Amino acid sequence: MIDQDTICAISTPPGNGAIAVIRLSGDKAIQITDKIFHPGDKKKLAKQLANTIHYGTIKDKDKLVDEVVVSLFRSPNSYTGEDVVEISCHGATYIQQLLLRVLLKYGARLAKPGEFTMRAFMNGKMDLSQAEAVADLIASSSAASHRIALKQMRGGFSEEIRNLRNELLSFISLIELELDFSEEDVEFADRKELKSLVSRIYNIIHSLSESFSLGNVIKNGVP
Repeated sequence: MIDQDTICAISTPPGNGAIAVIRLSGDKAIQITDKIFHPGDKKKLAKQLANTIHYGTIKDKDKLVDEVVVSLFRSPNSYTGEDVVEISCHGATYIQQLLLRVLLKYGARLAKPGEFTMRAFMNGKMDLSQAEAVADLIASSSAASHRIALKQMRGGFSEEIRNLRNELLSFISLIELELDFSEEDVEFADRKELKSLVSRIYNIIHSLSESFSLGNVIKNGVP
């Protein structure tokens, strides 16, 4: 079962930089952010439209933390399928940690490694193959590894598996039909169609095997 609490984490690489992004996800992501975010237009996030960006300041009571830009995504149309808020702040490590502590103080908890993607998987936003591809895409170090991971994350591998499943189901149905009426002097399944199905199934499996071998070499190098 998915935890109902709201999680937060720094989404950008550790260390100082021009900009850092801190992400929240969960039922109270908007509510928690509204406690500390003071938008320039004075309008609370709870009253803003989804898929919008807002400039303002983060304050812990009367203490100014930083000037930020907040991106708002509402369930179910977000990465995790939950309400998601992304806070873009200045990238000093001190500011990142201070903002994180403020979010924890007001009700969020620190996300576990990979928990945002786990929630996306559990909420049906991606399948297991796509979830695994997210880590590969983040770690991609060449054009080839980037292309393969991106295709998999966008459902390319899953589509091939669905095609294979459909072909296998078609083949099974024809074989079962023949077995059910094996004593009849009638051919219910076209032999050419059976051979064509077997050929297509073999080609799909062979292609998947070849792509796995190539992808493994690109990802891990030649053994």
